[in-house]
Amino acid sequence: MKRNEEKSSRRSFLKTSVAIAGGVVATTLIKPFSGVVLATERPTGDKPWYGIGIDIEKCIGCGNCAIACKAENPVPPEPFYFRNWVEQYTVRNDGTVKVESPNGGIDGFIQTVPNEEIFKSFFVPKMCNHCVKSPCTQVCPVGATYETPDGVNLVDKSYCIGCGYCIQACPYGCRYMHPTEHVVDKCTLCYHRITKGLLPACFEVCPTNARIFGNLNDPNSDLVKFTKDHSVRVLKPHLNTVPKLYYNALEEEVR
Repeated sequence: MKRNEEKSSRRSFLKTSVAIAGGVVATTLIKPFSGVVLATERPTGDKPWYGIGIDIEKCIGCGNCAIACKAENPVPPEPFYFRNWVEQYTVRNDGTVKVESPNGGIDGFIQTVPNEEIFKSFFVPKMCNHCVKSPCTQVCPVGATYETPDGVNLVDKSYCIGCGYCIQACPYGCRYMHPTEHVVDKCTLCYHRITKGLLPACFEVCPTNARIFGNLNDPNSDLVKFTKDHSVRVLKPHLNTVPKLYYNALEEEVR
C-alpha cells in the first residue's frame, strides 16, 4: 500500500512538473520574458566569473579536445555522446553549406565535397556556452540544473529526475541523457580542475591555443585580452541567453 502511495505521489509530481514546464515554454513562445532571468548574479570585485574563448582561425580540427574530454570525464564512449565536439563547415560555390562532425571530430575529418565545389571550409568547436540567462536552468522543475557563484552551469545528478526538459531547452544542443545513469550530462568546464587552478582538459590539449579559458572579472586574463583584441561574437545572440563562449571569426553560416 505504501509503495503504491509513493508511486502515485511521484506520478502527481511529474504531472505537475510537466504542466509547469509546459506553461513556461508556451508563455515564452507566445510572449517572450520581459524581465531578466538570472541563474546567478555576476560577482563583483576580484571574485572569478569564468568564460571561454575559441579562435576559429586557429582550429585545425584535430579533435584532441573531444578526445581529452571523454578521457577526463565519464562520457560514454559511443559516438553520439559528447560534452564538446568539433564541426566542419564547408561552404560550396553555390552558397549551400555542408556541416559534418563524424564521431565529434575524434576520428578526424575527410573532406567529402570535391575541391572544385568548395568556396571555403573551416572548423568550429562546440561546447556548453555557460550562459548567464540559461534556458536549461529556467525549465528544470527540480533545481538540478544550476549555476555556481563563479558562473559555471552544472547538473546535480542526485536531484535530476531525467525529464529531459533542459535538453529540449538548450538552443546549442549541449546536453544529452546518460544511457546508463538516466540523468542529464553536459560540459562542466572541468569544474573539478579549474577549482584547483588547472585548465579544463580540452583547453590543455589544444595544440594551436585555439581555446582560451579565463576570468572575465580579471582585466589581465587571457580571455579578457582575447575579447579586446578580436571582434568576438556569440552563437544565437537573438535568443538573449547571454553566452559566455566568445568566438573569433564566427562566420554567418555557423548555427
